[in-house]
Amino acid sequence: MKRILKPVTYILAAIYFLVDAVFMAVARPISRWIGRHLQLKRLRGWIRSLSPYCSLALFSVPVIILEPVKPAAAYLAATGQIVSGAVTFIIGELLKLVLVERLFHLTRDKLMRIPAFAWGYGKFTDVKAWLQATEAWRAVRALGRAARDTVVRARARLAGGFGRLVTSRD
Repeated sequence: MKRILKPVTYILAAIYFLVDAVFMAVARPISRWIGRHLQLKRLRGWIRSLSPYCSLALFSVPVIILEPVKPAAAYLAATGQIVSGAVTFIIGELLKLVLVERLFHLTRDKLMRIPAFAWGYGKFTDVKAWLQATEAWRAVRALGRAARDTVVRARARLAGGFGRLVTSRD
């Protein structure tokens, strides 16, 4: 039984991290935009004043609260509510990742003072580097860039066509 479950566990973990990596590509720019445009100085100051272990507790809150969104979204999808499940999953995952990204940005130095966290973060970055070095990751990135370029070209054509329509009416 252990031989059967071990590969399944690795596959599920890889899918989990892949989903987080895909969503992080969207969450990171949102997080940076929030950091530039929302000047919550008192809140930021309070977060930075926390001790390392209080920072860890605060860092884990969005994960603890928003991680159950994934099974809830899966339940919605399994009961035939595909759109509701997808929207729930996307919003919950983006919200979680944006909050975690902002909190990590504010508390990184303190979190790295906790030996177990620093060790775990080192292992996470090692796995992430290994994953990004694989051929599959490069292929997915190339497909993502191609899809993004296609969307940009389509938007430009649409905007150009709309601009011609507006100027032709004048």
